[in-house]
Amino acid sequence: MSGGIRSALCVLILVTSCMAQERLTIQNRSKEKVQEAEIQKLYLSACAVVRQEFHDQHVDNPVVTLVIGADKDEMLSEEREIRLVRWNPYLFAQGVVMLAFQDLLPVQRKLNMTTRAISEADATVAVQQLVR
Repeated sequence: MSGGIRSALCVLILVTSCMAQERLTIQNRSKEKVQEAEIQKLYLSACAVVRQEFHDQHVDNPVVTLVIGADKDEMLSEEREIRLVRWNPYLFAQGVVMLAFQDLLPVQRKLNMTTRAISEADATVAVQQLVR
């Protein structure tokens, strides 16, 4: 591999790692031996899958706090936390996907869709009502 390509690859890895660190916080209360690089790689992969699924490359990665050593496995949407008793890559990826999916539609857009659904429901009339 040439020096230029190697340098570019190193910069890309560093930038990607920095982007993950800005949006992902890890709290390891149990001091379980988990590779932070593995967690970041899984986080970035889950975010990329959501972007690919919805063909939207402009969606930001979700802000997520991972807590290892929690009392129970759970995801707290409002707090943006994924709490795990022990490190579980599947549950972590599931939580990241759910939080990323939640971010696809901002609250205002969800409210607008709700209003539109009500308006459209009120605008329709059953055929039986017309024939009376």
